Amino acid sequence: MSKIRRLPEHLVNRIAAGEVVERPASALKELVENAIDAGATRVLVAIEDGGLGRIEVTDDGCGMSPEEMALALERHATSKLPDEAIEQVATLGFRGEALPSIASVARLTLESRPHGSEQGWRRVVDHGAVVADEPAALPPGTRVRMEELFGKVPARRKFLRTARSEYAACNEVVRRLAMARPDIAFTFEHGGRRIFSVQGGEGTEARVAQIVARELKENGVAIEFERDELRLSGIAGLPTYNRGVADHQYLFVNGRPVKDRLLTGAVRGAYADMLARDRHAVLALFLDLPPEEVDVNVHPAKTEVRFRDSAGIRGFIVSGLRQALATGDRRSAQAPDAAAMGRWQAEPTTPAPALRSLFTGRDLTAPSSSFSAPSSVAESPAMFSTPAAVLDAPQGRAEPAEPIAEEEADYPLGIARGQVAGTYIVAESAEGLILVDQHAAHERIVLERLRAAGVGDKVAASQALLMPEVVELDEAACDRIEDCAEDLAQLGLAVERFGPAAMLVRAMPASLKKANPAKLLADIADDIAANGGALLLGERIEHVLATMACHGSVRAGRVLSVAEMNALLREMETTPRSGQCNHGRPTWVRLSLADVEKLFGRH
Repeated sequence: MSKIRRLPEHLVNRIAAGEVVERPASALKELVENAIDAGATRVLVAIEDGGLGRIEVTDDGCGMSPEEMALALERHATSKLPDEAIEQVATLGFRGEALPSIASVARLTLESRPHGSEQGWRRVVDHGAVVADEPAALPPGTRVRMEELFGKVPARRKFLRTARSEYAACNEVVRRLAMARPDIAFTFEHGGRRIFSVQGGEGTEARVAQIVARELKENGVAIEFERDELRLSGIAGLPTYNRGVADHQYLFVNGRPVKDRLLTGAVRGAYADMLARDRHAVLALFLDLPPEEVDVNVHPAKTEVRFRDSAGIRGFIVSGLRQALATGDRRSAQAPDAAAMGRWQAEPTTPAPALRSLFTGRDLTAPSSSFSAPSSVAESPAMFSTPAAVLDAPQGRAEPAEPIAEEEADYPLGIARGQVAGTYIVAESAEGLILVDQHAAHERIVLERLRAAGVGDKVAASQALLMPEVVELDEAACDRIEDCAEDLAQLGLAVERFGPAAMLVRAMPASLKKANPAKLLADIADDIAANGGALLLGERIEHVLATMACHGSVRAGRVLSVAEMNALLREMETTPRSGQCNHGRPTWVRLSLADVEKLFGRH
């Protein structure tokens, strides 16, 4: 058996470097965080070959004296912990390994000049060996240059990716840190080409929109939510402004960029009834809480955190996000899809494909939701809040278009003029032409009705079945339904166990009395199986409500009378979140008069 021995200092540094310096982006993160913690107001980042060739970070922070520079390159030396209260750290970093670890696996040039000093100093360390220690000419602040990463550690260098991949990682690091500090000016260059440059003193919303996507400002809502010592701020994209991957979700805890499962799970929960499962929100969330309530030293790179009250934090974020999104209640797509508009112009005689594209790829041949109701489900016009005499009007008849009356001009969604393909309502407003996806719109209305009916201790209205219906499911599905029976009863759905592999449905929610109980229970069981174990009770109920709403909404293809169309439009105008359906698609799109005139070449 080998004897225990002390490792040489250079090997200790290389082992520590393995924790801190995984790739160029890891080193870049440490260097930029040091610049921010030094009180910089301007930070310039320049890299070559994706960071494999060179990384240089220049700031105008407080700077260091020659003695401080030498100490900064020793292990476990830091200016970021004034005492031993490690849980009270308020800076981005406090580990002492960063600079000496980088210097042990690369050529590190550290130049710095304190404010008020007449001369700067340079110290160069080449893979652990000091090769220069001399005066240098530079403005107040600090400049750190890293070259030849893993140049003398070929086993580590061969695990690095291509320059393009490493550049993408570096770009992401700088973008996140620039979003975290809108008060600081950032410039990022790659190979001499300026990637982005932002000025200091911007607001959070403006900074995030400038870095992530400029259209986010017009398609997002501001977040300002506080509870006790917790604060949530930032900007959240409307559900209709979404992506196929979650790469545009930026999360910050006490100003520190993090990638945390709890936070991403809370985001999914907040958007649960507003986005399809394969779509992801676009947002930047800033969570601030007392330092002792969060452990930031879980991971060497400090990208993960641990909360003292994880359930409370999750609920706080879900509540804050939902409250913010409610302020965008009836907002939908801000402008029609440019490609769709182009198809209107190119093929004026066959506008259907362009019309579908305006609603993010809706296909008229398929239901708009993943939950499909049987064709035998009868849809009652009583779903709409209109008098019976109005509902008896002939359906699908194009009534003569009357000019918009003065009292009708205030209707945001205008007056119905007709229906296209049994799916889209065409309305005229004072601002232009409104196109409404009738199934998506009514699905949202039904969901909000169901949600309102089951608020607090109130039990939703239910309709007892003349003959209770036996629904056969597999035993596991029955177990899931039985576990939620009390909650389902609160929503107006009365069920009980009827043998090992069957459930008995005694009553249906009043809003869904025409729905198919067997299909509804099967979908609810599938939903609970997919989400139940990982979600809080309230979020599980939200998924169940969304499933119920789809079964109770008017389907695409149903011909409506003009009176019914107008009833739907008026209800949309008073329904929360009616700008998007339960799966994140827009429920309506406006074509301004200018857009219509362009289609006919009048502009």
